[in-house]
Amino acid sequence: MLLVIDVGNTNIVLGLYDKEQLVKDWRIRTESKTTEDEFSVLMTGLFATGKIHFNAIQSTIISCVVPPMVSILDSFCKKYLNHAPHWVDGQSVTDMPNLYGNPSEVGADRIVNAVGAYHKHPTSLIVIDFGTATTFDAISAAGEYLGGAISPGIGIAAEALYTHASKLPRVEIFKPPQKVIGRDTIGSIQSGIIFGYAGLVDGIVGRMKKEMGAPAPKVIATGGLAPLMKGVAKSIEAVEPTLTLEGLRLISQKLN
Repeated sequence: MLLVIDVGNTNIVLGLYDKEQLVKDWRIRTESKTTEDEFSVLMTGLFATGKIHFNAIQSTIISCVVPPMVSILDSFCKKYLNHAPHWVDGQSVTDMPNLYGNPSEVGADRIVNAVGAYHKHPTSLIVIDFGTATTFDAISAAGEYLGGAISPGIGIAAEALYTHASKLPRVEIFKPPQKVIGRDTIGSIQSGIIFGYAGLVDGIVGRMKKEMGAPAPKVIATGGLAPLMKGVAKSIEAVEPTLTLEGLRLISQKLN
């Protein structure tokens, strides 16, 4: 089996593949102060739900944007899985030309998303990832990573509003309000954040489409809030919830 791990600033997403089949996947909080032994205890619990043993894992591939997690996961793999993991970064994916000015600056998750998206939709693409940051990545019809845009994530925006505006409450963002004009404080905040981000998404996508030209790029989204935003952002055409995991699997496949 192949273990794929994507480490984000807020969450770690993990998946287990048996060849091309995604057997199990999990989302856990990123704890950069954990140890390899504590991570092993957590993984043992997750694996137990699927009656999976560590010795079934033949290889591991990881994308990570949290530097402290690198040594933790590297030690975990070597100590408990008996192999070193393969690490993905903006320069390690040779099948997709990276046209960034400095390819090493591209977050590993962004290039992995691009690989997964282009494999499933081999055309001009805009990939939106609703994570800690909201990222927009452009892929040409020829399969080149062109670059993109980065904005604060929806969760960060909501938390900043609560932190810096003393009279405003913390609001959960899990569904869009029925109306843009809120009739109470919570509804007004939800409206401003959700519909505001829908406008941000549609605005950036529109500008990127103009720059990319023909053929018109297909717009797909991933990340925890992608299903929510598809309902309010008119430009999103499809949601791919396991896009990052699939991208990691494809990159690993090329290595073998």
